[in-house]
Amino acid sequence: MTAAPTRPSGLRRFRTERPPSPERCGLCTAVVDEDEHRHLVDTEQRALVCACVPCFLLMDRPGAGVGRFRPVPDRYLTDPGHHLDDQAWDALRIPVGVAFFFHNSTLDRLVALYPSPAGATESELESEAWDAVRTATALAGLLAPDVEALLLRRTDGAVECHLVPIDVAYELVGRMRLLWTGFDGGAEARAALDTFFTRVGALARPVDPVDPPVGSAGSAGSVAEEDGR
Repeated sequence: MTAAPTRPSGLRRFRTERPPSPERCGLCTAVVDEDEHRHLVDTEQRALVCACVPCFLLMDRPGAGVGRFRPVPDRYLTDPGHHLDDQAWDALRIPVGVAFFFHNSTLDRLVALYPSPAGATESELESEAWDAVRTATALAGLLAPDVEALLLRRTDGAVECHLVPIDVAYELVGRMRLLWTGFDGGAEARAALDTFFTRVGALARPVDPVDPPVGSAGSAGSVAEEDGR
C-alpha cells in the first residue's frame, strides 16, 4: 500500500511563520505604524477603530469630535483624595475587583463594565450607586463621552480611582480574558493586573481643579507603549 504524499515541509513553515497582516487605518486603509498607533471611537458601531496620524489629527480638529468618529485622547488622571470606600463599592454590585465606567452618547446613558473570562461584561448600574461615585471623586465629572473611562480597582479595602483613555480600559479587559483561569482569575492574571495598575499610576497625574471636563490629548504615552508593543 502506497503512502499518501505529504506537503513539503518548507511550505508548511511558510504558512505557519508568515508574518501577521499589518494594522490599517479604519478610515483611509493606510498601514499604521506601531509607534504611531492611535484609536478612534466609532459611535455608530460602538467599536474602536485604528487610525493613522493624519486621520486622527483630522478627527481631532475642533468640531470634528461631535461626528461619528471621535479621537481617543491620551489623558491620564488620578484622584488620590477621592472618598470611595467599601460601602460605595458594594453599592455598585460588581462581582470582581475592577470596573470601568463611561458615558455612551449613542445610548445616552452611563455604561458600567468589568473584565471576565468572556471579555467586557456589562453590569446593571443603579442611579443611586453612580451618584455615590460621582460625589466621591472629581474625575467622574471630567469624563469625555465615549472616549474616556473612570477606572476603579478595589484591593484590601482600598479603592484606586483613575481617568484613562477608553482603549486602555478595553486593553485591560482583553488582557484579563487571555490570562483568566479558575474562579478568581488565577495568579498570572492577578500579577498582570498589578503591573497594569502600577503603570497607569505612573502615567497619571493628580486631578487639578482647572482640568477641563473634556478629553484632551496629553503628553503621556499609552500603557501599551510602556509594554513595548
